[in-house]
Amino acid sequence: MNLVYSAPKGVHVGRHTFCPGCTHSTAVKVIARVLDKNDWLGDAIVCLSVGCGMQSAGYFEIDSIQSAHGRAAATAVGAKRMSPKNLIFTYQGDGAASAIGFLETFSAANRGEPITAIMINNQIYGMTGGQTSPTTLLGQKTVTTYQGGRDAAREGYPVHMAEILGGLEAPGYVARVSLHTPKNILHAEKVIEKAFRLQIEESKYSFVEILSTCPTNWGIHPRKAPEYVEKYVLPEFPLGEFKKSDEKGVKSC
Repeated sequence: MNLVYSAPKGVHVGRHTFCPGCTHSTAVKVIARVLDKNDWLGDAIVCLSVGCGMQSAGYFEIDSIQSAHGRAAATAVGAKRMSPKNLIFTYQGDGAASAIGFLETFSAANRGEPITAIMINNQIYGMTGGQTSPTTLLGQKTVTTYQGGRDAAREGYPVHMAEILGGLEAPGYVARVSLHTPKNILHAEKVIEKAFRLQIEESKYSFVEILSTCPTNWGIHPRKAPEYVEKYVLPEFPLGEFKKSDEKGVKSC
């Protein structure tokens, strides 16, 4: 039997500028597959910020809006209020969504704005050279914590966005997924579809945190990235659904 792979219509085949082993490209492809199979491509608008995630503008084949660094959530809220029938979602890194853009991310979730926020969590500022981000692991070495790694007394503890937003009343759905294995990629696709559907069908806010890899700035071989996620990242950022539309409070599974 011959198996023929066809890329989803929502991506530009053969062109992206992500580093080897980075799963940004996988995330974009998974999102595009969800949009494609549900016939949402014509209605979708992605709101981008500054950073590695912005490179997806040349990879997504859907309408997009670029905002200032960290302001994608505010841009998405404006787009949704102006065009409520469109599927509006953000695509940001952990630096943009949980550092400079934390207020925008948190406020949109706290108001229950009917958008979907997607945050790529690779525990580092990738495009700007590998500095410490809010999600950097304790002990993890970066260009700004190169001596002994992140120290809680000096840089604070890793920020857990899914848990923070999952504890709010307004969000309809909050989850954390990963892309380090084929099984997890398939699960991530289902979660993203659920988040989009909740926006479309129930006009509710949803947030999906995606654990991604950054071998370049982690300083490891791309082949070792999945093992790194399993050994170091998952213990700090457990996968699960932290808020469902019919539940209140943090629900981890």
